Amino acid sequence: AGGAVVHITSGVSSLVCAIVIGKRTGWGADHMPPHNLPFTLLGTGLLWFGWFGFNAGSALGANGVAGTAFLATQAAAATGALVWMAVEWTHRGKPTVLGVASGVVAGLAAVTPASGYIGPFSAILIGGVAGVLCYYAVYWKGRMSYYDDSLDSVGIHGVSGVFGILATGVFASKAINAAGADGLFFGNAGLLGTQALMAGALTLFSVVGTWIILKVVDAVLGLRVSSEEEQVGLDLSQHNEQAYSHE
Repeated sequence: AGGAVVHITSGVSSLVCAIVIGKRTGWGADHMPPHNLPFTLLGTGLLWFGWFGFNAGSALGANGVAGTAFLATQAAAATGALVWMAVEWTHRGKPTVLGVASGVVAGLAAVTPASGYIGPFSAILIGGVAGVLCYYAVYWKGRMSYYDDSLDSVGIHGVSGVFGILATGVFASKAINAAGADGLFFGNAGLLGTQALMAGALTLFSVVGTWIILKVVDAVLGLRVSSEEEQVGLDLSQHNEQAYSHE
């Protein structure tokens, strides 16, 4: 469920929000790195640790399915990190720790819907493919300059969420979880069709629902501050305080 109700919805909703609200002033011209890389890494570590409770905990017991989900989660996250690093190193000439963190999240998001239904080798494949897909999705976002997604929710959560849902329809096996179903690789092409239908329906629902919510909020409160307030910074213009003091 996580790949659908969490990652596809967040990725698609982020895309709609980015298009409707518009780009930040200076986006595409000014360098806008993460404001605190150590905090990003701390958050990634906490997220990775907590994800075991999300995936393995879904078994609702200390049993074989929980162990399988735990192992799949770890394998996909680690592989996603390594593959993102390798692709970035090859493509850009240098690896980055932000890229490693992004690869971890890509692997975690992609394996979530399949985690209780696949073996470790399938999890490694899912994490590796997610690392490649999400890296290039983020890269092409910058090249196209069509939308401003500061957290790369579209390129990481959206792309890995859709891929993970489809991968479940390919790699799921009743030998791992008898309560599930076999996927395409195990003779059941129907599951892949079901997963694809779910991804498409949820994408449509998220687009329409997010657009309606944004329009209601815009009519009641407004969606964007003025250009002057944006230049001053939202900490000061909206809250009259600063996150960091340099005095």
